[in-house]
Formats: sequence, structure tokens, C-alpha cells
Amino acid sequence: MTENLRHAGKTAKGLRQSKDDRWTFPQAIDIPDIPEVIPAIDIRGGRCVRLFQGDYNKETVFSDDPVAVASTWVSLGATTIHVVDLDGAACGQPVNLSLVKKMASVKGARVELGGGLRTFDDVSHAFDCGVSTAIIGTAALRDPGLVGRLVERFDDKIAVAIDVRDGQVAVAGWKEDTGRKVADLARALKLLGVSRAIVTDIKRDGAMTGPNLDPALEAVASGLEVTVSGGIARLEHVMEIARRAKVTSGIVGMIIGRALYTGDILLPEAIQAVRDVWLET
Repeated sequence: MTENLRHAGKTAKGLRQSKDDRWTFPQAIDIPDIPEVIPAIDIRGGRCVRLFQGDYNKETVFSDDPVAVASTWVSLGATTIHVVDLDGAACGQPVNLSLVKKMASVKGARVELGGGLRTFDDVSHAFDCGVSTAIIGTAALRDPGLVGRLVERFDDKIAVAIDVRDGQVAVAGWKEDTGRKVADLARALKLLGVSRAIVTDIKRDGAMTGPNLDPALEAVASGLEVTVSGGIARLEHVMEIARRAKVTSGIVGMIIGRALYTGDILLPEAIQAVRDVWLET
């Protein structure tokens, strides 16, 4: 585990540590509709890595132990971990489910999993491994009927990844552009009964250049709940998304990857920043 990750729990203003070494908050109350801050763990070759704009040739390894990383994020206040099986995304079927099962067993962790989930059996097996939410990407475009069957069976435990490059949806581990527009796909998903999408601007992913909220807002306009992903690099970006969510019903969370691993964002501070924005008058 990198030095930045080991020290990611540096005390943030307004936070205190509880006796069981978890971060707690002075305003320890349930806040309705507050966006969730979700750390990302991408797995490739059994390791925790980050890619640049989805390019498998531009990989940075941050840990050889993804389970320990998941435990760290939970200890720092995360309730959901966004896990992507990069090997699975590349080959079209889950590869790292044994690791995912261990991550899902971390006390206090809800694991949402994407990458290679392209059949009903793949998704069922993921749930058998303790996954809380299965994220469908490529199959959502290539087999809409599958999405309908999954939603009928698993309801809101199914989410869809809408990965966007230059305004068009990409699939197959971001390697294929489909020509499909975000708004068009989002409307189709809503008709299938999908309730939530994870919207990622591919060119912002891992680039540390700030989020592009336009694709997310297009999906929100269809009636989907949306988790924003890609480009979140500073606390200001976290607050920007929180403020937009406060006035735009439908933005329910944000996924942060590289910035947590480099130490540009500390997870407890990000969680606190969202709470502060939500309590602003």
C-alpha cells in the first residue's frame, strides 16, 4: 500500500475518531438525500490499480492487496465501495470474484461491482459472492432484454454504467464507441425499469482535471438517479457536485478514484465537505 494511502486518514477539521478507530462526525445524524462519497477500487491482475482514461497501457499500481484497501476506505467512513473488475471488462466475463467476495466480507462495506457482468448467471454469481449492487455496462446496449430480466428479478440492486466519450456512449471496457447518445440510452433504461446509472466521462477519468457534469445531467433529465464519476481531483470538485446535487434532484453520489490514492483528496474531508454543503442555509 502506498504512503499516500497509509496516511489518507490524517485528521480532518471537524472530525473525531471513535473508539473502534472509525471516523465519526459531530453532526452524527441521518441527512435525507445527501450524496454519497464512494471510493473506487479497480482490480487488474489481483492488484488495485488506476488507469488513465481507461487505457490499459497507462496503469498505475497502488496496492497489491485490494481487500486491505477496501478495509481502509471503510475505516475512513466509506459505506459503499465501487469495484471494477478490469480483467473482466476486457475479456467479457468476471475474473476477480474471489477477491470481490473477500472485499464484500469487510465489515461495514457494501460492494457495487462492474466489469464483465454480461449474463444473468454472471450477475447471480456476483450476488452470491456478497455484492450489493451489480453494474451492467456493455450488456445494457447489446442486450436490453437482459437488463429488463435482471431488473425484474433484482430490482434496484441493478445499476447501469453509462460511459461517455465526446458525447457518445462507449462499451467493452471503453474500447468501442457506439454512437449512442446519453439521453437516448438513459430514456431507454428508464423504460426498462432501471433506477440508477453511474455516468463517467472517460476523458476525465484519471485525468485529475475536474468533473464534466453535462452527461450526468442528461441522464438525470430522463428520471434516473445518477452517480457522477470521472475527473474529481480536489475538494472543490466534491463541493461543486454536492452543490449541484442540492438543487438538482437525482444526483445521488460521486465516485472518487485516483485523487484518493494520491492524497489530493482525503476521504474523511470529502465526506465532511458534502455534509457541510448539505447543511448550508
